Amino acid sequence: MKSRTNAKPDSDDDQNRLAVLIDADNAQPSVIEGLLAEVAKYGVASVKRIYGDFTSQNQSQWKRMLLKFSINPVQQFAYTSGKNATDSSLIIDAMDLMYTRRFDGFCLVSSDSDFTRLAQRLREEGCTVYGFGERKTPDAFVQACDKFIYTEVLRADPALGKEGAAPAPPVRVERKPDAKPATKPEGKAGNRGAPPAPPMAKRPPPSPPPSAADESSSRTAAPLPLPLELIRQAIEEASDEQGWAQLGAVGTYLTKIRPDFDPRLYGHRKLSDLLRKHPKHFEVEERGAAAGKVLYVRLA
Repeated sequence: MKSRTNAKPDSDDDQNRLAVLIDADNAQPSVIEGLLAEVAKYGVASVKRIYGDFTSQNQSQWKRMLLKFSINPVQQFAYTSGKNATDSSLIIDAMDLMYTRRFDGFCLVSSDSDFTRLAQRLREEGCTVYGFGERKTPDAFVQACDKFIYTEVLRADPALGKEGAAPAPPVRVERKPDAKPATKPEGKAGNRGAPPAPPMAKRPPPSPPPSAADESSSRTAAPLPLPLELIRQAIEEASDEQGWAQLGAVGTYLTKIRPDFDPRLYGHRKLSDLLRKHPKHFEVEERGAAAGKVLYVRLA
């Protein structure tokens, strides 16, 4: 940002420098790959830190992710039972990084409302705040961010089709036991003429109960109903005298009034795909040459 006193290197002039701070107690390892890919859309993750008590068995899955994705762990012991020291450590580091004036934005990864005031303070300083959390995240934290992305969408994103449809439920395939050749029954002479008994099917060993992380990673984001009134309001605010509004301006307005607005929540990758799927309500038009096409939308 222009208000920053320290200049960026020439290679980073066209990208924002971001600090990614992860609360290991309120985030799932299964979303980290999609999360970092999402962060890359907004800038360069110059700092990637995760906070938690990694001596605990609950963080064993996170330990396998740290080296793979080059995330710096910040060990935080639980000094008192029932108290969360991780939040305080993350908040202190965020403020220290903010005062270096080297970052354009912060990515706060947590579903905890305790970071609401931190998000507000970072924005007051001129930093852009991107929040990442589950749908259970309190609305106060969601509204305190410039942009909020639900991690369920990041899990479901690779399974979306070309049209952006919601992922289909997994098909359950039952395995048939392998047939064994019939063996000649042994026993008394009177039983020699009896038909051979059918082979006994081997039962597969019982699978261990799924852990909380496994259950969380198996959840996918079910499409939400279309927020028709919200989109109508955005188009009306950005439209000209003929009722046409540039699609980019509509998307910007939607994010300003609802930081958690995301077309993927409604089963589509892009806002244009979402609007095209509802021709009864919206008209989408392309204008300009092939190299510089601009999309416009108006109410049908």
